[in-house]
Amino acid sequence: MMKPKRKKIPLFHVDAFTAEPFKGNPAAVCFPEQPYKDGVLQSIAAEMNLPETAFIRKLEQKPIREVHSFSLRWFTPKTEVNLCGHATLATAAVLFYDVKISARKVFFETRSGTLTAKVENDEIMLDFPSHKTIRVDPTADFLAALGVEGFVNAQLSKKSGDLLIRLRSEASVKSLKPDFERLKSVGAQENIVGVIVTAKGHPPHDFVSRFFAPRLGIDEDPVTGAAHTVLGPYWSRILGKDEMRAYQASERGGEVTVRILSPDRVGLIGNAVVISKGELYLDKAALG
Repeated sequence: MMKPKRKKIPLFHVDAFTAEPFKGNPAAVCFPEQPYKDGVLQSIAAEMNLPETAFIRKLEQKPIREVHSFSLRWFTPKTEVNLCGHATLATAAVLFYDVKISARKVFFETRSGTLTAKVENDEIMLDFPSHKTIRVDPTADFLAALGVEGFVNAQLSKKSGDLLIRLRSEASVKSLKPDFERLKSVGAQENIVGVIVTAKGHPPHDFVSRFFAPRLGIDEDPVTGAAHTVLGPYWSRILGKDEMRAYQASERGGEVTVRILSPDRVGLIGNAVVISKGELYLDKAALG
């Protein structure tokens, strides 16, 4: 008996917010030409088992090298998310560097509205919404789960659900050891999606950070573009600067240049490296 014919879908593995392979934040970028069921997309993301898998489709009936507009969705191994910086950067890098589209600027239609990516010198700049914060007082249970004994202040982005906690030093950010199971439980009780810890950096970095999201299936994210939509406005107010160099102090590490574009928009500038490419095979039953 012949096996059913399966569709071949281009699939890329990209390290984002780095110019070096095997650093920064890894993402899978998948190019399905037809819509697939959400459960199938989630299964693909779980199979890839990377912090994010991006799914991109053309919004114009043209050869892909001539297309300017795309739809874009992001999935962790556990769930779909509303905004992801590093997987967007990875997607743009595939389009600009591997597919070699003719456009120098592309538009992505997403859950967070229209996002853009453009080539800027030897890097890529993403135009993202910025996330304003309000001052809050974290509970003792939350601080204990995070492993924080003292902090400068705390800010919450109600829109993203991210809690930012400023620590007293770069060393305290780097040495932090959260209890992730406890953090996931307390975060669910207090409706906190992700946790950003940050401190003023040492030259050449204006600030450093780490990002934890155990509720999304990611204990610690290597480099988090979306977190910098919160960090950028916060540190801009403190430092009085519209452009800052940031370092995310995870095990892999990565750099982000953050530029304040307007009161409501922030630019995230970085590079990405395509590590591998291949094909994903799906049958017709997976179509939406």
